[in-house]
Amino acid sequence: MRAAVVRTFGGPEAVEIAEVPVPEPGAGQVRIKVAAGALNPVDAGVRAGFFGGAGKTIGLGWDVAGTVDAAGVAAAWQVGDPVVALVAGVAEPLGAHAEYVVIDADAVALAPASVDAVHAGTLPLNGLTAVQALDLLDLAPGSSLLVTGAAGAVGGFAVQLAASRGIEVTGHARAGDEELVRSLGAARFTAGGGEPGGVDAVLDAAVLGETALAWVRDGGVYVGVRPGGQPGSVRGVRTDAVAVRPDGARLAELGRLVDEGVLTLRVAETYPLAEAAKAHARLAEGGLRGRVVLVP
Repeated sequence: MRAAVVRTFGGPEAVEIAEVPVPEPGAGQVRIKVAAGALNPVDAGVRAGFFGGAGKTIGLGWDVAGTVDAAGVAAAWQVGDPVVALVAGVAEPLGAHAEYVVIDADAVALAPASVDAVHAGTLPLNGLTAVQALDLLDLAPGSSLLVTGAAGAVGGFAVQLAASRGIEVTGHARAGDEELVRSLGAARFTAGGGEPGGVDAVLDAAVLGETALAWVRDGGVYVGVRPGGQPGSVRGVRTDAVAVRPDGARLAELGRLVDEGVLTLRVAETYPLAEAAKAHARLAEGGLRGRVVLVP
């Protein structure tokens, strides 16, 4: 089968399409025939060597939508089930940007029924990051939350999820994105600086760091999206960062929210797997309001 990999770190040109054996599922695992998978900034980080792994063949891709192709012993899935999953980490030689992927069964969820596989393939990584970041924030209804990068994938999901929980959301993004951010459920919008000490919490999807921390009231909470990259605590503000992890049960909840119209899945462009390097180059250009998706 074909898979997108890197053997040496670098720019988009470092992405290769390799011929590799079809993986076999072990006990408690399933093999998914991949239909689509989003390309995310973390893939660019893996490609550039941000996560290490020099001298190894590293598979790319964290998001997968497809159908169960084979199941190991004790895997409660049937061949043909439409599913989504997060394929997390960079230690394995294969990622989700491949024709088949093997993953633990408890990381898999039924795909949302209201969208096609291309859209479903944008949900796992960014949806789980957003909901797990909100878990860390632990805000009660009526609390005020500022989401940076509110027009992006993680930020957009966070705005929708928080608003659906009765949290008062301010979206922070470029001025041209105000209509989009408000359509996602933000009660307020800012393209400049937030009011110092003005909100109960910040979810810093744009990685603004100390700038965003200043917008949190004394004793509030800040959660970033780069593990270990959060600023130090000041003024009694609790600071943390989400380290996204596979969770089939939470992913199933997110899929149901898609079907209920709470979450919006946005696709900017699609590329065939064979053109993965071109897709990486497009991601590097920026300006996207939706995900680039690879289709085997």
